[in-house]
Amino acid sequence: MSRFLHRLGRIAFHQPFLFIGGWVGLIAVIVAILVINPPALSTELRIDGTPAQQVIDDLTRQMPQASGGQGMIAFAVPDGQRIDEGPRRAALLAAVNAVFAADHVVDTRAAMAAEMARGPASALISASQAIGRAQAQAGPGPGAPQPLRVDGAAVPGVVISPDGAVALFQFQFDRQTFELPTGTVEHTVEAARTALSGTDIRVLPSASMLQVPELIGVGEVVGVLVAALVLVVTLGSVLAAGLPLVTALTGVGVGVGGAFALSHLVNIHSLTAVLALMLGLAVGIDYALFIVNRQRRLILDLGLSASAAASRAIGTAGSAVVFAGSTVVIALLALTLVRVQVLTTMSITAAATVAIAVLCAVTLLPALLGLVGERICSPKARTRLTTLRDRSQPHPIAATWVRLLIRHRLVAVSVAVLAAGLLAVPALSMTSGLPSGASYNTATAQRDSYDLVAEHLGEGYNGALIVVAQPASHDAALTDAALVDLVANLQRISGVESVDLVGLDDTRTTAVLSVIPASGPNDPATTVLVKEIRSHSGQLARAAQASVGVTGFTALAIDVSDRLTHILPTYLGVVLALTLIILLVVFRSVIVPLKATLGFLLSIAATFGATTAVFQWGWLQQLLGIDATAPVLSLLPIIVTGVLYGLAMDYEVFLVSSIKEAHVHGHHGDHAIEHGFTQASRVVCAAAIIMISVFAGFAFNPDPMIKQVGFALAFGILIDAFVVRMTLVPAVMSLFGDRAWWLPRQLDRHLPNLDIEGDTLAATLHATDHDRPPSPLSRP
Repeated sequence: MSRFLHRLGRIAFHQPFLFIGGWVGLIAVIVAILVINPPALSTELRIDGTPAQQVIDDLTRQMPQASGGQGMIAFAVPDGQRIDEGPRRAALLAAVNAVFAADHVVDTRAAMAAEMARGPASALISASQAIGRAQAQAGPGPGAPQPLRVDGAAVPGVVISPDGAVALFQFQFDRQTFELPTGTVEHTVEAARTALSGTDIRVLPSASMLQVPELIGVGEVVGVLVAALVLVVTLGSVLAAGLPLVTALTGVGVGVGGAFALSHLVNIHSLTAVLALMLGLAVGIDYALFIVNRQRRLILDLGLSASAAASRAIGTAGSAVVFAGSTVVIALLALTLVRVQVLTTMSITAAATVAIAVLCAVTLLPALLGLVGERICSPKARTRLTTLRDRSQPHPIAATWVRLLIRHRLVAVSVAVLAAGLLAVPALSMTSGLPSGASYNTATAQRDSYDLVAEHLGEGYNGALIVVAQPASHDAALTDAALVDLVANLQRISGVESVDLVGLDDTRTTAVLSVIPASGPNDPATTVLVKEIRSHSGQLARAAQASVGVTGFTALAIDVSDRLTHILPTYLGVVLALTLIILLVVFRSVIVPLKATLGFLLSIAATFGATTAVFQWGWLQQLLGIDATAPVLSLLPIIVTGVLYGLAMDYEVFLVSSIKEAHVHGHHGDHAIEHGFTQASRVVCAAAIIMISVFAGFAFNPDPMIKQVGFALAFGILIDAFVVRMTLVPAVMSLFGDRAWWLPRQLDRHLPNLDIEGDTLAATLHATDHDRPPSPLSRP
């Protein structure tokens, strides 16, 4: 591997335009495809095999007009005013008409009028009369929301709060929201605003009206700028610092751009693009940093030419980059074992982006180094580093820190484990779910809409359940009496606020009912209600002679959380097994893989605990610009486990391989740990800070899902790099000494030698005098 990469680096250095032209041409092709077919990202969260998803799929086949995306707009007037009186009422009706007239919005008024015209029996099961009958039996109290009526008939989907301050309009698109043409949702909301111009009525679209979240904002840009500053400080040159940024942006352009180009053929979730963007930037910068840092050290330490140093850096540090990138790719591809569609596309896209970042590091970067030539190290830097300081001396801060850890290794191990353990405690109470309007910060339309609806209409109106009824017999139809009985029986279930018939196909083989819970979408009581309806499904089916299923965003969120919670232990087991096997092969040691695995578990547990404390409990939110508590994203534990595993192994490889190299070249026990740590710590710390900066930038994204993923990854890297790798690892290895490298002889004979330290390459170059005779290479 190292010799192949050495040859590749030499060719790229001396023929830069061949490699640069190839990458530029690839980007040009992707841009051309995107110009012809703009990207079409999805917000669909599909979990096959769950009850809610099965109901959605059946409804799509049987009644496609009722399976489109849900729209919800809240209209509000100042306190003490009523929206359903005088000019405001006329303006509200005009806004409803404007929305129904908008492209891709299903106008249900004609169908409702036709149903009413069919006669008294059909009228009896219309939305308003069904609710009235059920409430009459239950004895409704004052203060119930009322439908907006015109000439005695209810306007479909519009309810007025008891105090008249808020009107809630729920409607339907003819496609899922992510399938709508770009701008459809914005044009629909703008149509309502235009109809209300000149009035004091506010238009507040709900979180369900968001087509595609903001992928790049101020936070993300600041994160990249911080990363650039760290590169300048670490490499000591603006020119050298610019190369990792160029390679990272190229890799992201190809990886994420390629995913966008395929978005018309493959369902690409918006979170997939964000994860690929985060990882592409972070690993792309880090991998290039390792190689550029190695080249500069070879020039300054050994006096090699830029050409010889570049090819040798690709052969040595590049080998470690290839392996480190491979671990990230393997960890991400392991997500496909979960067999959840959104995670499968997410893992493949992110893995491809990381693989492209590795290719950029070993092909595009040496080509760029060929263009820069000897300018990679300025004369001033060469003079300063060769005359003012003896380069053989270790970095004073790193040396002091590692000696302190070695001297007090038991204390260091105890403190690191205790700190991670305390951070992990909140994870014991972690609840998972999907973001709702309550997950957004205040002063956003999504949060204002949620709060107004909850205050004036009730929490349940923010997360209606959808109950789909079909005849028990394929050749039968749903009768009026059966529907009335079904509505009445649903209304009797504890926790149900109201029931409304919102759809009935012409053949009466599919009926859609909206069930409003008394609790909010993320309230545990709503989970209990969904399970209660499902447990009563048999009784309801017998009473109404119909099969009954529950779906809707809230029910789907419950099923997603249950499914992924059960899958997580299996996935974690697979990842840990991979850790043991891969590190066993790389380091040819039994202790090192076990230590790395336990350290990874500490990082994961601390990350889950901190995420729970911040987002679910609300701790320290003001420092992060957050003011909304919400469940932890259902997908987050699995995503973070896979991503953090790969990145943690990066730091494990670059740090421990440096210690191993010192051991191979004659250092023993604590001396090997001290020597290897001081050589690797500076660039590992810089790489960690870069990753934290990039991920933290996404933690300030307004979208709750992106915000949680960005925070969890940033905090996970912080704990793993500085508590586990830079503190726990050297202390534990000091406890074992040279025994840390023990491997049974039988196993030693059968394991391949990957040579990620580049010893074989160094010996070859020394024998052929290809470069200046090297001294033992130390890791970056």
